[in-house]
Amino acid sequence: MPSLAHKLAVLVFMENAAGEHLLLLRAKPPNLGVWSPIGGKLETGHGESPFECAVRETQEETGHAITTADLHLFAIIAEKAYEGHAHWLMFLFRCKAPLPALPPDIAEGKFGFFSRTQVDALPLPETDRTALWPIYDRYRDRFVSLKANCAPGKPIHVEIEEIV
Repeated sequence: MPSLAHKLAVLVFMENAAGEHLLLLRAKPPNLGVWSPIGGKLETGHGESPFECAVRETQEETGHAITTADLHLFAIIAEKAYEGHAHWLMFLFRCKAPLPALPPDIAEGKFGFFSRTQVDALPLPETDRTALWPIYDRYRDRFVSLKANCAPGKPIHVEIEEIV
């Protein structure tokens, strides 16, 4: 496998008071044209922590001001060779503060609220469908650390490294 960049990012799983999930229909790569939770890359040059990044990305993308106390880190997943372009270390958060309303569209895409059943019928990134949503369903109130081989042309293989 060629040497690839390692990227650090967060995903924030958010809901409204009815328990519907906020997803963003991505207008830019990665994940162009598919629905995913909000999130983004850590500002490593500023020494930003994953929690600080989740707070910042939530404010930037939804306009919803939260604090680190509103977040529960439920998973870390190391994705090897995602789309063959980079390795990703992803921190998955569940936001405990419900969103009061659907956020307005942003440059990154448009938002929608979906029941958990509706999420499964949407166009999703393959790793979200096969790994991230099942991880969310099973561990959202706990903690799990995983690794996934996402090399192109092979089925995604996810291994649990630790569960708390």
